Amino acid sequence: MATPQYELSDPPSDAISAIKYAPGSLRLLVASWDKNVYLYDTSQTGGQQLRTFEHRAPVLDVCFGENDEDAYTTGLDCDVRHLNLSTGAQTVLSSHTAGVKSIAYSSEHGILISASWDSTLHIHHPSTPSTPITSVSLPSKPFSISLTPTKLVVAMASRALHIYDLSSLASAASSVTSSADDVAAAIPVQIEPWQRRESSLKFMTRAIACMPNDAGYASSSIEGRVAVEWFDPSPESQARKYAFKCHRQTNEQGIDVVYPVNALAFHPVHGTFASGGGDGFVALWDGVAKRRIRQYQRYASSVSAVAFSADGKYMAVAVSPGFEDGREGIAEGAVKVFVRELGEHEAKGKGVKG
Repeated sequence: MATPQYELSDPPSDAISAIKYAPGSLRLLVASWDKNVYLYDTSQTGGQQLRTFEHRAPVLDVCFGENDEDAYTTGLDCDVRHLNLSTGAQTVLSSHTAGVKSIAYSSEHGILISASWDSTLHIHHPSTPSTPITSVSLPSKPFSISLTPTKLVVAMASRALHIYDLSSLASAASSVTSSADDVAAAIPVQIEPWQRRESSLKFMTRAIACMPNDAGYASSSIEGRVAVEWFDPSPESQARKYAFKCHRQTNEQGIDVVYPVNALAFHPVHGTFASGGGDGFVALWDGVAKRRIRQYQRYASSVSAVAFSADGKYMAVAVSPGFEDGREGIAEGAVKVFVRELGEHEAKGKGVKG
């Protein structure tokens, strides 16, 4: 490639809420406030839009399922939907009583988890539709969720954070029986989190992402900070947690302007992570060495989402006006998705300073 980055053709017409790569290919799902989910093949420069899935309201999150043909979406219509990417068919799996902010699929446990502003999680079993959907009550509104092979992390309002053991969650959810005719009606279950924590960040959590080695997670806030923490509850591991300032720019008047850190994504191979901010920058970080690896050129507007391909060779960046400049409305052509081919060592950590 002459240039390592290209812009996807046929982008959404309104702000992008989420982007996700397929587990086994370079297919990319893009969720938007224009009430659509878009499926792209990004294996060729410029990409190709394969399908569009229309929803009743803005779409807030999207994820792939067990393979490249199954996807799940959530949004302001309060529904959790399954998308058949081959046929274009949509099926409502369950309905919350408020907008559904996040969705995640655990291939290790075969469960689909949705997190809604009605302060509940819904646990679905896509491979066994006859298994009742269960509902887990949360103490506050969830803002972001992330999975490892063994854990679910839920970041909520009031700086609350719950860490669930996925095997316990899956076991409790699958043991429920129901005589209800409505299989989409969620049955409440009491499941205690493995850990309860308070966010290390003083301001509202915007995004959370788990380390691929199952050791911990990173979280970001609306106030230009990222925190890195470990699951191990031992004093030694907890002493390693830290937070740092980022995505801050000095304006023409010499004033430090603080931007929200909208997006976090861990590299699946190297374990480093990317952050995307309202300042239009994407940065790569080595969370263990506590060092910034690199910062890319500034995009035209706020970075709303970042994702790595399953093989770690590509990084997708969603750019949407985030109203940080005080302007309302989105100009035509302002929403873009960029795909960057990463060099062999581009996302590799620098190692701990000696």
